[in-house]
Amino acid sequence: MGFFEKIKKGLSKTKKSIGNIFPAFRGVDDEFYDELEERMILADMGVDTAVKAVEALRERVSAQKLRDEEEVHGALLDILTEMLDQGSTTLELDTKPAVILVIGVNGVGKTTTIGKLANQLAEEGKRVLLCAADTFRAAAADQLEIWADRAGVELVRQHEGADPASVVYDGISAAKARGVDVIICDTAGRLHNKANLMNELGKISRVIDRELPEASKEVLLVLDGTTGQNGLIQARQFQQIAGVTGIVLTKLDGTAKGGIVIAVADSLKIPVKYIGVGEGIDDLMPFHCREFVEALI
Repeated sequence: MGFFEKIKKGLSKTKKSIGNIFPAFRGVDDEFYDELEERMILADMGVDTAVKAVEALRERVSAQKLRDEEEVHGALLDILTEMLDQGSTTLELDTKPAVILVIGVNGVGKTTTIGKLANQLAEEGKRVLLCAADTFRAAAADQLEIWADRAGVELVRQHEGADPASVVYDGISAAKARGVDVIICDTAGRLHNKANLMNELGKISRVIDRELPEASKEVLLVLDGTTGQNGLIQARQFQQIAGVTGIVLTKLDGTAKGGIVIAVADSLKIPVKYIGVGEGIDDLMPFHCREFVEALI
């Protein structure tokens, strides 16, 4: 099943709850625009994003004198794709080692995402090391070890409750000694409103910058597709403390609306790099803006 088919299946909740985002077409009038805006908000795009998109559509319809449904639908596709397209969707892993720091609140699927990503990179021939820096959650390192075994990659861990930054330091030292290509660091489910946890994340980032100052560094924020507008709040906080370089949208497997990803990408100018569409090790897919928007609307 290709990207479009999996995304279309994953966005089934949107279809069931509000129908198509694009309203039944009876011409471009105020009623059409109002209904379109309402449906966008219901799909978790948020008020600001929905208003911005509809205003852009009004201007484009007027400027280009669009009248029929296909033209207006195409214009909306273009506008939402432009809002979602915030740069390269590929990982920048140009150095050896390169570092991927994976962040996000509890329950969004960070550890699962790391396992799937490690498997992809290993299949590309890269030597991957996982760093179990989520030392707060019981059995987090055990869960990561299961994924490391499944993907056939290496793991560095310490005891539960250890200093996360020290685990990252150990991981970097091991990576240097072993000739590792990519280090992927798990982190605790840092609640965006808990200053001490966010400070710990800042400490981890400083260790990476000090020990590998020239390394390519990706900071991937994992967002649960069912989160809704709270995902935008999380993203803003994490962006401030960690300098997020990419988004991974998870749990888009038939239970999510998915529109929040457009709001986050457009508001914070962060590209979406991957999307999770299931629990299998191969169910993490590179993101394609246009195909996602087509499936959404």
